[in-house]
Amino acid sequence: MSLAIPPGAVDCHVHIVGPLSRFPQEPTRHYTCAEATLPMLQATAGAVRRFVVVQPSFYGTDNEATLQACDTLTGNGRAVAVVDPARVDDAMARQLQARGVAGLRINLNSRLKGDHRQVQGVLAQHAALAQRMGWHLQLVVPFSALLGAAQLIEPLQVPVVIDHFGLPLGKAANSGEAHALRDMVAMPHVWVKLSAPYRLGLGERNTTTPRDWAALLLEAAPDRCLWGSDWPHVPPVSEQRGPDSTPPNRPLSYAELIGDFIIAVGNADLVRRVLVENPQRLYGFSPV
Repeated sequence: MSLAIPPGAVDCHVHIVGPLSRFPQEPTRHYTCAEATLPMLQATAGAVRRFVVVQPSFYGTDNEATLQACDTLTGNGRAVAVVDPARVDDAMARQLQARGVAGLRINLNSRLKGDHRQVQGVLAQHAALAQRMGWHLQLVVPFSALLGAAQLIEPLQVPVVIDHFGLPLGKAANSGEAHALRDMVAMPHVWVKLSAPYRLGLGERNTTTPRDWAALLLEAAPDRCLWGSDWPHVPPVSEQRGPDSTPPNRPLSYAELIGDFIIAVGNADLVRRVLVENPQRLYGFSPV
């Protein structure tokens, strides 16, 4: 079996950004994100035709751009929404599910400042809704807060997906913190996205998957690792200068991102598991 993109590969982390006139972004956003439409994604993704569309922070709880992309993708798309659980009744949740929502995103990366205690209430509210609907929770939180929340994550009765290697900025894969993340990922309901290597402090335009981190997490949970491109690769925080600025997205090669990931994994059977089989189980894509 060659080290190539296998049929049925799923990109488990993309964002869709529609025209500002149709899909307004949050007034309190850190910047205005440039347009990044589904046709633009499909034109650059090559052999990858299945996508998990993740609600970006600058849309708040208005999921319409994400949902419309999922509508267009039909069976080749799933969505991860951002909601206020207190404002979503079961009828609304069923409508979201009918449009492809498979999970709820909890993005606390810019607000927690490393304090895991703030996670507890947020997790409980979202977990209750996710459990009723058969959804998963997707977490993006600071690395230290993520590790501190291990005892909160362990008893949850829903799948938990950790974004972007857990965001272990500046941490070595042989450190005590890395081993704590490995132990968390070894929990039978915890998944992890091996995505966005440029978010790990390895260079703002880095496309190379860190082999040591990938090996650590793949050994812990080969059946619960996922891959995502993080397209359209939004600009670094240093370039986000308020809602009146529209800095360009990082000009990264989609082919290099997925190619570097496949090379880092180095095993065709494991590549197929991460790109095809694991997403089928978590998101309910049809077998190929």
